[in-house]
Amino acid sequence: MEGTHTMPETIAPAVPPTPPVTLQALLARDDLALRQIAGPADPGIVIHWAHTSEMADPYPYLLGGELLLTAGVHIPEAAGSGTYFDDYVSRIVAAGGAALGFGVAPVHDTVPRALVAACDRYGLPLLEVPPQTTFSGVARAVWQLMAQARLAELRRVSEAQQSLAAAASRPDPVPSVLRQLAQRLGGRAVLYGPDGSEIAGAGRETPRGARTALAELAGVVRHPAAPPPAAPRGRAHPVPSAPGKPSAPSAPGAPGPRPHPASATDTHGTTHLAVYALGAGEGFVLGVAAPRRDPGDHTIASVAAVLLALLTGEHHSGAGAARSSALVRLLLGAPPEEVAPLLGTGQWLVVHARPEAQAPDAVAASALGAALGSPLVDLARDVVRVLVPAGREPGPQPGWTLGVSAAAGPREWPAADTQAARALARARATRTPLVRHAARPALADLVPRADAETHARALLGPLAGQAALADTLRTWLSLHGSWDRTAVALGVHRNTVRQRIARCAALLAADLDDPDVRMELWFALRRD
Repeated sequence: MEGTHTMPETIAPAVPPTPPVTLQALLARDDLALRQIAGPADPGIVIHWAHTSEMADPYPYLLGGELLLTAGVHIPEAAGSGTYFDDYVSRIVAAGGAALGFGVAPVHDTVPRALVAACDRYGLPLLEVPPQTTFSGVARAVWQLMAQARLAELRRVSEAQQSLAAAASRPDPVPSVLRQLAQRLGGRAVLYGPDGSEIAGAGRETPRGARTALAELAGVVRHPAAPPPAAPRGRAHPVPSAPGKPSAPSAPGAPGPRPHPASATDTHGTTHLAVYALGAGEGFVLGVAAPRRDPGDHTIASVAAVLLALLTGEHHSGAGAARSSALVRLLLGAPPEEVAPLLGTGQWLVVHARPEAQAPDAVAASALGAALGSPLVDLARDVVRVLVPAGREPGPQPGWTLGVSAAAGPREWPAADTQAARALARARATRTPLVRHAARPALADLVPRADAETHARALLGPLAGQAALADTLRTWLSLHGSWDRTAVALGVHRNTVRQRIARCAALLAADLDDPDVRMELWFALRRD
């Protein structure tokens, strides 16, 4: 291996870095009319930026990867007879310069032959810049090509993120995510268990040596609680990503353990290797082997690592096992109050949430559950339901509209679900980020529950079996008779609301403009 590079957990770019520009792409620009006259014509040569300098020794001012542009102002008259050009070109190569562009105007009519020969000797591509092409035009072309490449890379990363999220919501999420990742990176993706064994893999097969090297590299990032397999004798230790600098500061005389890396990269021949630790201590590792490494590949693999961390944590943590046990017991007929202790003690809140911009997806639902402090999330067609311990009071969430029920025990969960749905409808109608179901005692509590329910059934008897009419009347009364808000809350046209309310008035033989009638109906609907 050529050396292992590790990255601490704090280094996790949110977007891919700007891709470099190939020298061939720059030469292909007809508006520049650049011509390569010396040096290798390697299609793999790339340029990271353009820089203009007339210094005789540009070494101190170069970062590496530049297309250095010069008009030859620094060249002395007797330069061709000495070692000037060899010294000049060797310093550019030593600084990591990618190519040299020489302008034939206004100082020189042609490119000096000695410069051409020096570039051939040192393997530095030399471009002739014609008089009509300005250095600023060349620099602008480099930035334009970089912007185009970055846009294409961002689009590739965005599409990969969407496909990985969709894969995570399938019935076989772990194999689906690995298949999608391998397809996007054009290589192989492997999930290693805490003991170092290969749990699942997808994509093209890699040579045995690369597979062995990838498995060994996974041991570099595996959590200390799960020791990695022993490395072969003589294997180099991981080196930090910044050569010559320690990966973390240590106190003088007491070096202590290095921070455990979250990811590491290496190469085996022409195969690029990368590994990512999943979660915080479970010992699972994602490994990727690919024939190339593009700028956005780390971002794509990081997204897959996050999704796999959620999936492996869900199935292998104690909380995940408890939830699975609770689900099985419910399916086998156990009453909710017997199952609830597996999820936690005390009362619960039911939260209904709808995103403001688009329909919810699995990743957004999981993120909402994490923000509310509960993994008990249900994703429906247009709403996300979350069961939250009553001790964790939900707050408004950016981009979401929430309805929260009153605290309830397991027997009252269905009623709390209805409360949350009504609170969400009211929140959407009033454009409020969060609405809570009123839990304080009311005048209705002064009437015995059985008497109140009997009165409600008798009063609302004409609406029996017509849930749409009852829901419309309840929402309309809760919004003080507003046609528009009721239409928004129910997701129907305002004319539909008017027709339903008129139908309710006819069936109930009641004057719905009378506040006493409205009060009595509201009392009954709350008990129905």
